[in-house]
Order: sequence, then structure tokens, then C-alpha cells
Amino acid sequence: MTVDVYSQYFSAQCVYHEVPRRAAVVLLTCESGGGEVRYTASVSFFPHRDEEDYAISYDAYAEKELFYKAGRRSKKREAELLEGLRAHVDELAAGLGGEVFWDQPLREARMG
Repeated sequence: MTVDVYSQYFSAQCVYHEVPRRAAVVLLTCESGGGEVRYTASVSFFPHRDEEDYAISYDAYAEKELFYKAGRRSKKREAELLEGLRAHVDELAAGLGGEVFWDQPLREARMG
């Protein structure tokens, strides 16, 4: 089972494959099954050409595994991972040549 523990859209800046990206979606995702649990942080930059454009283009995408062990979902673990999420996403964004503007959310956070 895959669940987006946290998902939020932000204004951002990135040029990838010569296409300007003006927004990003940030995710903390949990995959669980078979007695194992895996958490990943990810960022995907997309063009966001107008206020209605939320078409994600997954070519400007980066992901990092934060946790993988035997077990199951844990609210305590998820809270700890959320505390450090921005630092991980900043690292991923820099690897793509981009930046997430944390103080400029485009939508409210969705928690799953």
C-alpha cells in the first residue's frame, strides 16, 4: 500500500530540459506491505504556466529514501520525518538546480 503522508504545492524555481518550472509538489510517501515500511521524500518541479496549471511533468523529479525497515506505519515516525522534510527536499531540489519557496504555498497541505 502506498500513501502520501504529506503533499503540498509551492512556488518554486527551476529550469530543467530548458523548460522553466515555477512550482513544485513536495511529498512524504509511505509504502508498506509484507511486514516492511519505507518512507521517501520527493520533489517534482512543473511549469505552472497559470493559476490553474497543476500538470505535473515528472522529468524534473528527485526522490530520497528516508527510512526502510521491518515494521508498519507509525504516527510518531511520520512526525519526526516531517520535521526534517524541508532539509531533504532542499537537497533534492539543489540537485536538480532548483529551489522551493517554502513561504509561498500554492495550496493547503494534504495529510494522508
